[in-house]
Amino acid sequence: MNSNELRETVVAFQKSRIILTAYELDIFTFIGEKKFNSETISKKLNLNINAAERLLNALVALKLLEKENDNYKNTDDSLMFLSKESPSYMAGLMHSNHLWNTWSHLTNVVRTGIVAHHAEINERGDEWIEAFINAMHYRGKIQAPSQISKIDLQNVNSLLDVGGGSGCFSMEFINRKPELKAAVFDLPNVVPISKNIIEREGYSGKIEHYSGNYTTDELPQGFDLIFLSAIIHSNSYEINENLVSKCYNSLNENGKIVIQDWIMNNDKTEPAHGAIFSINMLVGVEGGDCYSEKEVSSWMKKAGFSDISKVTLDRGLGQMIGVKKSII
Repeated sequence: MNSNELRETVVAFQKSRIILTAYELDIFTFIGEKKFNSETISKKLNLNINAAERLLNALVALKLLEKENDNYKNTDDSLMFLSKESPSYMAGLMHSNHLWNTWSHLTNVVRTGIVAHHAEINERGDEWIEAFINAMHYRGKIQAPSQISKIDLQNVNSLLDVGGGSGCFSMEFINRKPELKAAVFDLPNVVPISKNIIEREGYSGKIEHYSGNYTTDELPQGFDLIFLSAIIHSNSYEINENLVSKCYNSLNENGKIVIQDWIMNNDKTEPAHGAIFSINMLVGVEGGDCYSEKEVSSWMKKAGFSDISKVTLDRGLGQMIGVKKSII
């Protein structure tokens, strides 16, 4: 990396902040398929006209708006991804906006080791939770088809999606195997959001829900497959060790667990996305981290799993698989 590349990396936050501010202010949604001048946009959205015009011009520079005769209109990309009226709207970006605040405390967190403003998901406000679940759903819908295709569903008739959120992975499991009995286990304040999304996506009556907290409650029993996606990075080592044991007890004989997450090398420097994401956990989640293959394997072995294996996915994500062998 040369000095120019380093400088571009350091100031990249400026572009992010411009986009997030416009997103937060609903500028793209307000403009929609029309065009307006800065005065109209400012009045309708209650903005300072001089400041708003600078922001709008910056969005033109970023190719997210076009300007014609002092009127601003969406580009094809901003209309598709950043307007609430679009079916491809990136609703999860509001969660990125929330992350901006937590990442701002990184220097102090590294000095003290203390997470700023930490709250468990079951303690978060409705706006934060809905933004978070929508973010996970948007990303999950894109990734689920290729990720679930890696999992062998032979002899799998029932699935428990632990911390399944919106149910996007359960939906994809059903797409792969329509007769599969799928269930989502998640927190009481997440389940209503999950049910709404599942209904919206056309899967009503196909996915069951269990409400609970996997750190304090036992999991429901009698499943052939337990799936945990993007769960272990939110927990401490000890909580994960206990959770994997609960999963073992919840499985039928010859059932299997699939843990999908950033699976790090022993140095915890690769994959790069995982090393960076571990900082996201550092600033926002008490005890959260990205764990190595060795660590995940140790939880599985301690719980009683055998035939432990790893599948590598895109962008360095991985699936750790363990089997609960029948006792003869």
